[in-house]
Amino acid sequence: MKKGLIITLLSAVAGGLTAFAVVKSMLPEEVEIVQTADGAQFRTVNLSHDNWPDFTFAAETAVDAVVYVKVTSTSSSQAAPQSLLDYFFGYGATPQPREKVGSGSGVIIREDGYIVTNNHVIEGATKIQVNLNSNQTYDATLVGTDPATDVALLKIDATGLPIVPFGDSDRLRLGEWVIAIGSPYDLRSTITAGIVSAKGRSMPNYSGEYKIESFIQTDAAVNPGNSGGALVDKNGNLVGINTAIISRTGSYAGYSFAVPSNIVKKIVYDLIDFGSVKRAVLGITMREIDDKIAEEMKLSVRNGVYIVEVSEGGAAKAAGLLAGDILTAIDSTLITNSASVQETVSRFSPGDKAVVTVLRDGKKKEFEVTFKGTQQENGTVSDDGAVAFYGSLIKEAPKEKLDKLGLKGGVEIVEIGPGKLKESGAAEGFIILYVNDQPVKTPQDVIDVVKKSKRTVFVEGVTPSGRTGYFGFGV
Repeated sequence: MKKGLIITLLSAVAGGLTAFAVVKSMLPEEVEIVQTADGAQFRTVNLSHDNWPDFTFAAETAVDAVVYVKVTSTSSSQAAPQSLLDYFFGYGATPQPREKVGSGSGVIIREDGYIVTNNHVIEGATKIQVNLNSNQTYDATLVGTDPATDVALLKIDATGLPIVPFGDSDRLRLGEWVIAIGSPYDLRSTITAGIVSAKGRSMPNYSGEYKIESFIQTDAAVNPGNSGGALVDKNGNLVGINTAIISRTGSYAGYSFAVPSNIVKKIVYDLIDFGSVKRAVLGITMREIDDKIAEEMKLSVRNGVYIVEVSEGGAAKAAGLLAGDILTAIDSTLITNSASVQETVSRFSPGDKAVVTVLRDGKKKEFEVTFKGTQQENGTVSDDGAVAFYGSLIKEAPKEKLDKLGLKGGVEIVEIGPGKLKESGAAEGFIILYVNDQPVKTPQDVIDVVKKSKRTVFVEGVTPSGRTGYFGFGV
C-alpha cells in the first residue's frame, strides 16, 4: 500500500515538473515561471536595459530633424457691398484675394534637404517655408505628392542637415514604445510618448478617392500641427509619419495614426528618382472574410481576403488567380485583411515579381505575379482610340469642336487621371495647340515632341470656354 502511494506521488511530481518544463520552454527567455511551496505559479519578466522605456536617446537625436512647416495659400472672397447700388446690381463685388496661413510638421530624411510631410499639410500652397529646430528658415519647393497615401516631399537648399534614418515599420510589435515629434498648436519640437496600439488600421473613406491606408495606431498624443511629423522608435529610427486622429472635438482623444515608414520610403524615393509614384497594382477586387464566406467556403481559418473579381489584363489574371480564391500571403508576408494587401503591394514597383499564395478548393497554391502599373505607358492606344499621356487620355480634337472654337487643328484632353497633367492643373476638354512651341495636331505629334524634351514640357492651348491656357511640368 505504502509502495503504491509513493509511486503515485512520484508520478504526480514528475508530471508537474514535466508540464512546468514544457510551459517554460514555450515562453520567451526573459519570462520565468516561479512556483511557490503551495503549488501556485506566477511569472516574472527579466527585461534588459534596452527594453525599458527610456526615450532620451531617441528624442535628443531625432528632434533636430523634425521641422516646422509654414504654408501660405491664396483664396478669393467676395467684397462686401458698399452701397444699395452695390447690393442690388453687384457693383464692386469683384473677388478679393486673401492669404491663408497654415502649419504642420516635416521630417528631414536626407542631409541635402529632402523633407517628407503630409499632402494635406501643403495642399493648395502658394508658398512653403520650413523652420528648423535651430531656428533657420528656408523657402521650400514641392518635389511631388501622393494623395493616395497622404505623403508629400519638399526640398530646401541646404546641406549637412540632421536626419532621422528610416526604420523597418514591419518589425514594430504591439505594445512597443514609440514617440511622436512635431509642432502641435505651434508648440515647436513637442515630444509625446505612447505604445503601438494596433497595426494595419484603415478608416472610412467618404470622399470616394483612391486611398492606401494601413496605419500604425498609437496612443501618443497627436494634435493639429503634428501632421507630417515623426513617429520614432526607441532607437531613434523613423517608423511612421503622423497623419490623422479620430476625435469628436478636433483635438487628441486617445487615438492617433501614422503612415508606416516602409510605405513612406517607397513613395519618397519614387518622387526623387522619377518625379512621380510608380505604383504596383495586383488587379483584384477583394473583401474581407466574414462568417458567411467562411461557412460557404468551409474555411477553418479567417486569415486572408476573398477575391471577388480578377481584372481583365491585370497582373493577377495573367498569373492565374481566379475569383473565389482566398489570398493568404504575398511573398513572406501573411495577409490578414484588405489593408495588409494594400500595404504589401504598395512596396512593389511595376515589373517587380512576387509569389502569391492562395487557397483554392481547400488546397494551397502558389503563383508568380509580375505587378503592373497604375498608368499605361505614354502612347498606348485604348479601344476607343484615346492615347495614354502621363496618366491622362488625349485624342485628335473633333472637327465640330475645332470649328466652334475657330481652330484648324489640335489635340483634346478627353480624360484626366492621376499624373503630371492633373498635377499641373490641366482639365478635360482642353485643346492642346503647341507643345514646347511646336504645333501639334495628333496625339503622336504630342508624344514625339515630349520624347525630345530633356527637362520640361510647356503646353499652350485653348480651354473649353475658348480662352487661351497654359500649363507645364517636368519630365
